[in-house]
Amino acid sequence: MSRWPAGSQSGLREANAAKIIDTIKRFGGLTQVELAEATGLSAATVSAIVKDLSLSGMVETHPTSRSGRRAQLVTIARRTGVVGAVHVGNRSMRVRLSDVNQTSLAERSMPLAADHAEDTVLDRIALLIVDMLGMIAAEAEDLIGVCIAVPVPVDPVTGHVALRGIMRRWEGEPLAEVMSKRLACPVFVEKDANLAALAESVRGTARDVAESVFVRASHSTSAGIMINRRIHRGHDGAAGEIGHVQVDPAGAICRCGQRGCLDTVAGADAILEPLRATYGQLSFRDVIVQAAAGDPGCARVIADAASAIGTVVAGLGRAVSPAVVSVGGELTEAGPIFMVPFTNALRAHTPAGLHSFQDPVPSAFGTDAELVGATIMVLQSTDSTSLLEERA
Repeated sequence: MSRWPAGSQSGLREANAAKIIDTIKRFGGLTQVELAEATGLSAATVSAIVKDLSLSGMVETHPTSRSGRRAQLVTIARRTGVVGAVHVGNRSMRVRLSDVNQTSLAERSMPLAADHAEDTVLDRIALLIVDMLGMIAAEAEDLIGVCIAVPVPVDPVTGHVALRGIMRRWEGEPLAEVMSKRLACPVFVEKDANLAALAESVRGTARDVAESVFVRASHSTSAGIMINRRIHRGHDGAAGEIGHVQVDPAGAICRCGQRGCLDTVAGADAILEPLRATYGQLSFRDVIVQAAAGDPGCARVIADAASAIGTVVAGLGRAVSPAVVSVGGELTEAGPIFMVPFTNALRAHTPAGLHSFQDPVPSAFGTDAELVGATIMVLQSTDSTSLLEERA
């Protein structure tokens, strides 16, 4: 039941309260002046609604300063809920619990076996989340939603893995539905590059533009595309799968079944293979660390991969015409060794008249981009009106 009495004036007040809550959820803590600017509401209206929401326990205010002046920072009260964000990678998994102000409350990570099975990983996620809730003295009922980032496109209609051959032991499973039953809360499953693109669009490098692209360069390569600030998935969820663009018609067979995909020349296996005769058994992480430390052989294979990725991204740029291209994933941890050849290839394969976007920039969140995006997705999917009613 709403805490506001019936009537048009109270209805407007409730709508304005929801607008303020949504704005804080989107951008994190803001001062009342910033809230007025972001929502278009008057300073007096914001002040009155913040006072009511503070009394109800929905928001909290904290002393702060802006440009040398004292102000009140408005945040959503931590006890209004907990958000779960999960990133399932090729060989590891991270789980983070945050409050609705997007402040991290707890985080855990664990390694995963190669070719890991869906049921085993989902069991671990559920157990970890329950254990972590106990660590922060929260109850299962406090969990308002969970978003799981996976390194593969997800069909937005069926919830199944959209590209066969990439995560074979995950295919055919309604992942969100299975986890929602286990955790008794809304669960979303999304491609990791899409979530990183969402993070950059809302809070990062692309927050001031409507169209942007996030390139995730890791064990495989993928892109998240934002059109009018919304994730563009395509009709089957496979938009942005640039790792499966053919770059060598006579190349090796890719896991997707095609020949000569970008992943066959810039993926983890392609990066490791030329080094084995000289370096022995290196891990993907070893190559990145040694390249960043100045090893010329490791730097060479990463630079070659960066050039190949940049060439393909130039084609994506011509199709999408983004204002911002941001880059993340493990390969970017090599710093300029990756970014310089990537940028040079992108420039070289973009016609002069189509330089509508600036040079690519590293992710604002580093290796956290996917978790930040997963948290944002849950918050954007949460009905602020229902939160207000729950606090009545």
